Amino acid sequence: MDVQILSPEVIQDTNFAPTPSSAIAADLIDSTFGTTCIDLTSSSLDSSVLAFSDEWFAPASNLTNPKPPIRRPGVFVPTGAWYDGWETRRHNPEPYDWVIIKLGVASGKVKGIEVDTAFFDGNHAEAVEVQGCFEVGEDANTQVVRKDYTGWKQVLGHQGCGASRRQAWKADDEREVTHVRLCMFPDGGIARFRLYGQVVPVFPTSIEQEIELSSALMGGMVLSASEEHFGSSKSNLLLPGRGVDMGGGWETRRSRSPGHVDWVIVKLGARGRVKRIIVDTAFYKGNYPQAMKIEALDDGEGSPDPEDSRWKDILGLQRLGPDKEHEYAASNLSNVEGAAYTHLKMTIVPDGGVKRFRVFGIRL
Repeated sequence: MDVQILSPEVIQDTNFAPTPSSAIAADLIDSTFGTTCIDLTSSSLDSSVLAFSDEWFAPASNLTNPKPPIRRPGVFVPTGAWYDGWETRRHNPEPYDWVIIKLGVASGKVKGIEVDTAFFDGNHAEAVEVQGCFEVGEDANTQVVRKDYTGWKQVLGHQGCGASRRQAWKADDEREVTHVRLCMFPDGGIARFRLYGQVVPVFPTSIEQEIELSSALMGGMVLSASEEHFGSSKSNLLLPGRGVDMGGGWETRRSRSPGHVDWVIVKLGARGRVKRIIVDTAFYKGNYPQAMKIEALDDGEGSPDPEDSRWKDILGLQRLGPDKEHEYAASNLSNVEGAAYTHLKMTIVPDGGVKRFRVFGIRL
């Protein structure tokens, strides 16, 4: 991989315009972005690191790992201590190190940025800046890594970083980007980089073409859930693929009360007519739900309550099995003929884990 080195002259010529931003307390990061945004650079969305200035101690690809960083004290690799993050060598002759990342979606509007320096203490980044660009076409990835590329626009101004902590900032500018460049001053380590935002999907030209209305790639969002446990995340339900293990789904704790149920509410990426649904229990073999049912409503951009009286049954209670895709065709559904919906609620009985929830249909 070619290493792009920016001279001070090139940096001065870039002439970034400042973007207003505000810091978010570490304990408020998840609540600030968790129900309105996704991590646009998560490797679970098939994002990719296109280029970097250096990764001597730890690879830049760790930045986009959706799992929390871990520590392995006493473990050494040929270059030094093992770190779960991106770490560059000391004494950088340039003002900063950098990494260029292609988003895992077609494009997205940036709402916030998180830089997690977990377990980097004494070797952490002192400060960061983030730039973004909107570049499409077959040669987009080639263009953005060029040394003379001039399409970068500032998303996050210069922000100081502390050791071994989560830190985030809310961007006022809802800039739409396809690629981002994280600049780390002057060198050091960052465990995770999260670019919080909303997907700007690319829909098929024909509205008659069936699409996965719920997919995160199409702008689908999980708005709320009764709970999430064992390190799982409700947002995993809408990711592409079937994952690689039990860790990439939504799982709730064991219930002990008679009549208990858990639920999750999904906002579709586009208002549409539901044609079929897949509930996948991949990797859940002794902890899958006994059964589930699905309801829907048409609520525009709202965030409906789980007890909203407008919910309509579209799939009655269905028994589930372990490690399996359960597909329900139009013939299995009710209240969908000629109806349009924006939100779906899946209720699981009594608890357990689901890997993916896929809703297919026609966009309206």
